[in-house]
Amino acid sequence: MKAKKPEDEASGEVSVREAGARGGRSTLERHGVEFLRKIAKRGGEVTKRRYSHLFSEYGRRGGRPKRPNLESVGERGQQ
Repeated sequence: MKAKKPEDEASGEVSVREAGARGGRSTLERHGVEFLRKIAKRGGEVTKRRYSHLFSEYGRRGGRPKRPNLESVGERGQQ
């Protein structure tokens, strides 16, 4: 993550992460905890419906595959 510089604050620039956090807090204040629980449950149900075939495959293989990191990419390239 990019570190904030003092001039970023003066210019009013906001990181994507901070903007998301502000939006979440605003939604919480406006609609409350129960609303957030309700939409999170809906999102989980949709994910389950769309990707359940992948979840069973992950279980058979011993867990969700990890994203490759630079070390593993470098190792594969040297073989």
